[in-house]
Amino acid sequence: MSIFEFPMIFPADGVSLAGRVYRNIDELVTPQPAVVVTGSWLTVKEQMARTYALRLAEQGITAFTFDFAGFGQSAGTPRQLELPARKIADIAAAADFLSTMSFVREGGVGHVGICASAQYALAAIARGARIRSFVSIAGWYHDAASVASFYGGVPGATLRIGRARDALEIWGKTGEVIMVPAYRPADDRAGMFFELDYYANPRRGAVPEWKNEMAEMSWLFWLTFDGVRSAREGSVRTLMVHSNGCVFPEHAKAVHAALKGPKQLEWTEGSQIDFYDQESQVTRAVALMVPHFHATLGVDVSLHV
Repeated sequence: MSIFEFPMIFPADGVSLAGRVYRNIDELVTPQPAVVVTGSWLTVKEQMARTYALRLAEQGITAFTFDFAGFGQSAGTPRQLELPARKIADIAAAADFLSTMSFVREGGVGHVGICASAQYALAAIARGARIRSFVSIAGWYHDAASVASFYGGVPGATLRIGRARDALEIWGKTGEVIMVPAYRPADDRAGMFFELDYYANPRRGAVPEWKNEMAEMSWLFWLTFDGVRSAREGSVRTLMVHSNGCVFPEHAKAVHAALKGPKQLEWTEGSQIDFYDQESQVTRAVALMVPHFHATLGVDVSLHV
């Protein structure tokens, strides 16, 4: 099936963000149910978000991806800064923008959050974003205590926060953004310093559009963010797809238990990065989310079996 892509631009707090629409028809007239798709931290729209957007478009669901402020084709400074509050606001802006489009079926916009952006989307929902239906794929939900375990516990987190503090001081005085690798095995200054084939492999996540950089001051915000507490404030229809091989499986269960609205937890198999692009995990996740969105965005599922 041919999938057609349309570039878009929309504002978020006065910053122009670059987006892309995916549809199975070569026009922007016919209304379809629509969802925003966002990926992991430090990534761009051409990575795991595009993988899922293409699959959803095949099923007659318009998918919308975008680069967060400071990343990819979007404007915004500081660049390459993992700033959860900014990303939460961008998600709300994307949902608001998409809900104004006439090619979006009336009745609400959905959201697919993969890995870290799932916790940002949940926070956006808790703050009233125009998201009617939510799907979490291998959702990364952390608090300060749990995320520190990835970086050598409290000493490792303290070391990185100290580096971030110094980097933020330099930025405040000179405007210079201190950059470190987003991914480099065995480099403790890198955002991801353990072997991850997804980010090393140009056939997977090491795409030309992705810049392998992270603003070092990101640690201050990443290591102190609480992505769990928003679950108590969310009330939209939610589907969570997770496994024991994904990050923080107990947090995923806790988030699901705390959600107030209608919810479904599907426990499957696979590692965290398997859910980014591997056929088995992606196919299973899409097979679960398509009927979820058909039901929650007011579409007759029998039309797309």
